Amino acid sequence: YQCGAEISQQSTKQIQDRLMSLPEGTRAMIMAPIIRGRRGQHKELLQKIKQAGFVRARIDGTVYDVDSFPELAARKVHHIDVVIDRVIIREGIKDRVGESVRLALDHGEGLAVVCYFDTVDATVDSTDGDWKDILFSTLYACPNCDINYEEVEPRTFSFNSPYGACSGCGGLGHQYLFDEEFVIPDLSLSIEQGAITALKGAPPKVLKKHNTQINRFLKLKQLDRDTPLCEFGDEKYKKFVHGIGKTYIGLFTLLEQELVTATGKKRLAQLESYRGSVLCPDCNGSRLRPEANSVRLDGLNIDEITKMAVGDAHEFFDRLEFSDEDRPISDPIISEIIQRLTFLKKVGVSYLALNRPADTLSGGELQRVRLASSIGSALVGVCYILDEPSIGLHQRDNNRLIDSLRDLQRIGNTVIVVEHDDAMMREADWVIDMGPGAGQHGGSIVVEGPPDDVIACNDSLTGLYLSGSLQIEVPADRRPPDSSKSLVIDGVETNNLQQVVAEFPLGTLICVTGVSGSGKSSLVNETLAPALLRYLGLKTPKPGPHNSLTGTELVDKVVMIDQSPIGRTPRSNAATYTGVLDEIRKVFANTRDAKQRGFKANRFSFNVKAGRCAECEGQGVQKVEMNFLPDLYVICSQCHGARYNRQTLQVRYRGKSIADVLDMSVDQGVEFFENFSVIQRTLQSMKDVGLGYLRLGQSSTTLSGGEAQRIKLASQLSRVDTGQTVYILDEPTTGLHFDDIRKLLLVLGKLVDRGNTVIVIEHNLDVVKVADWIIDLGPEGGEGGGHVVATGTPEEIASNADSITGRFLRELL
Repeated sequence: YQCGAEISQQSTKQIQDRLMSLPEGTRAMIMAPIIRGRRGQHKELLQKIKQAGFVRARIDGTVYDVDSFPELAARKVHHIDVVIDRVIIREGIKDRVGESVRLALDHGEGLAVVCYFDTVDATVDSTDGDWKDILFSTLYACPNCDINYEEVEPRTFSFNSPYGACSGCGGLGHQYLFDEEFVIPDLSLSIEQGAITALKGAPPKVLKKHNTQINRFLKLKQLDRDTPLCEFGDEKYKKFVHGIGKTYIGLFTLLEQELVTATGKKRLAQLESYRGSVLCPDCNGSRLRPEANSVRLDGLNIDEITKMAVGDAHEFFDRLEFSDEDRPISDPIISEIIQRLTFLKKVGVSYLALNRPADTLSGGELQRVRLASSIGSALVGVCYILDEPSIGLHQRDNNRLIDSLRDLQRIGNTVIVVEHDDAMMREADWVIDMGPGAGQHGGSIVVEGPPDDVIACNDSLTGLYLSGSLQIEVPADRRPPDSSKSLVIDGVETNNLQQVVAEFPLGTLICVTGVSGSGKSSLVNETLAPALLRYLGLKTPKPGPHNSLTGTELVDKVVMIDQSPIGRTPRSNAATYTGVLDEIRKVFANTRDAKQRGFKANRFSFNVKAGRCAECEGQGVQKVEMNFLPDLYVICSQCHGARYNRQTLQVRYRGKSIADVLDMSVDQGVEFFENFSVIQRTLQSMKDVGLGYLRLGQSSTTLSGGEAQRIKLASQLSRVDTGQTVYILDEPTTGLHFDDIRKLLLVLGKLVDRGNTVIVIEHNLDVVKVADWIIDLGPEGGEGGGHVVATGTPEEIASNADSITGRFLRELL
């Protein structure tokens, strides 16, 4: 992996010559590796070593006589090497070394380990040195670099195995190190002007030491402290940061040394603030050892192959050719790989990279990957239950998903899908429509039967939309874009984007569309949003690579409304997130009962000891620990789920306690607090986005991603804005019924009518068709995408022959 040469086997003579080339007087042990990284006590093996006439063995790095072998822990990993011979390198022992090497290779099954004392003066009595191992192999070795490889096994290519994982990052691909972006944020400054922000606040003695090293480097490279760092040149700048050996150890090493020795809490906190998770410099993010990455298949290593999208990987393995000698081994494996990749393509995830972390997949993507695995298993008589598998899918890919579900059904399985997608419902054999409303207004089966029965049912809101009796109308007039008021981002190269230039007209509803994996999130979430937030002075992750962003002076606020939870504990709920509970507590604090008892507003918080139930500490439930099973939660026996103590619940407003109010739906709350404008405005916003059924005190841990996103949207809607806010939403229709989408669009329209800008990443054509402006990316996903295919109004996109989105949009317009 150093010289790039193809490695070959080493002969006994080559190993013998290598040992004889060590400095004269070098002490060495020639050993045969018997156990390498295996658990067990290995009692029988140790006994065999003794019976074979060997005198010593090295166990886990320590040499023992055969009569004093330790008892090994059965569950620990052990390394055992038999000592074949101990020699001192000098003339006249070449034959002895050769014989010992042959014996070591015989017992080590092609492997031999030589442990030698690497000493400065190479004398027998020297103690100034270290014992070092060389692994020799008659199977894999590089003659140019003296690098020897262990036998290549599947675990060699696993970052979850110590034999494959990068030693620098432990197989994570990232290390927590000093980040150039934090340490030197402005390369246009010189050292004298304070370019190295991490040096600010260093103690005088430490700063003097740092400057001594830095000045040595500057003198060596003929630079001075007034030279802007951007004029150092790439090579000199890299050496300035990372060092050039003992002459100059590098800025980052200086800071690492200071971090280890610093004692002041303030300075430690300063230094930590300049560190971050950065790509591992040892493996460059591949997570594997260089030995694993040096093995190539058709010119590519495993890291390069796993970075491919599913579709590209399918093409790669499909065109691979092997010799007649290798085919008996390769054909079954390649066939299995191609089959699995085919299943992934069929369920619509051909754009995903093979090495994409599972925790970055959306819920829909994760379900489709699992579905591909199920299709591959070819099981029969199974009941599959999927919850909105179409999430994040373009209409074209959605049709492929439906075909895959049909394949499962045809071979004798039952597929139950919870879904709002129009095409999925029309393709079903049987539809069960729940309702008629949501929350307390639902819970009944409105109609069930084939899709035609649902369409014919006038009591079914779903049926009315499927029949076309109700529909989301195409607007008669669209808001015209003003070219003088636009955000323009230029030269975007984030992930698969290829020098993309995109214009976002301000004061409009903008939809970013494209097939799955075309680069929508890369453009909006990973580049535009963080770039805008940084312009506004907020600390965010580094935006994706781009050349420029203009029009930022026309924006004074950016709000990203995603589907992440509004809280992670049962104490958080819609009322606490929107702030409406604070106002409700004030209402209760102003009642006559509360004033007579001396209760303030905080008495009505289930987070305050005085007012909450002492038994469950305001959670309403009690945890029962179940050994070896998940913990069980039961309703609190003291407060019966009310969360408050008896005295607090005795205070009532209009006959209702605080617990009764939190048990109300948003719809009920709107009527109950009609005389309180602040409460009324917030609850009405929640009702407007389709959350009228939600209980005010419903725990945030029970909310779906779509509900969490709409609560955030309602919270923003209830606030006074400046008319220069950019709202960014990522697939807000996830989990929404047709009628909920209609309500959502009305809310987004209100935001735009106030002069704000709404940017939506969306596949749902009902949203796309009402947009003022569309940016369509593609033409395909992954490497086949990353271009702006078309921009304009929905009508202009629909008439564009190159746009896949336009092809489906045409049918609605």
